[in-house]
Amino acid sequence: MSAKAALRRRSNVRDREVGLVFRALADPTRRRIVERLAAGSASMTELARPFKMTLPSFAQHMHVLETSNIVLSQKAGRVRRYALAPQTLAGAEQWMIDQREIWEQRLDRMQDYVEGLVTNKEKS
Repeated sequence: MSAKAALRRRSNVRDREVGLVFRALADPTRRRIVERLAAGSASMTELARPFKMTLPSFAQHMHVLETSNIVLSQKAGRVRRYALAPQTLAGAEQWMIDQREIWEQRLDRMQDYVEGLVTNKEKS
């Protein structure tokens, strides 16, 4: 595999991972779950308690978070505990940082262009 193909493959994997994170975090219930898990691991029952929904519906939210690798689960006996996987969120954060840098550069160029127009107008 060429270096260019390998880079493209890594970029596609990163795009997929970031897309899964944003899809998972698009839902306010899942964002609240992530906020709760930032304080420490918890069982499904503990996580579901504040929400007014059935456990099977809540389990679907947990499945989306787990599929996107935002949370990890571990089963001990009959209890499944969930923990936050912050490295996955770090990948999405890096994507946002990269986008911010791109837009700041574009806005800086636009500001330079507009200032040049104003300067040229004042000279004429």
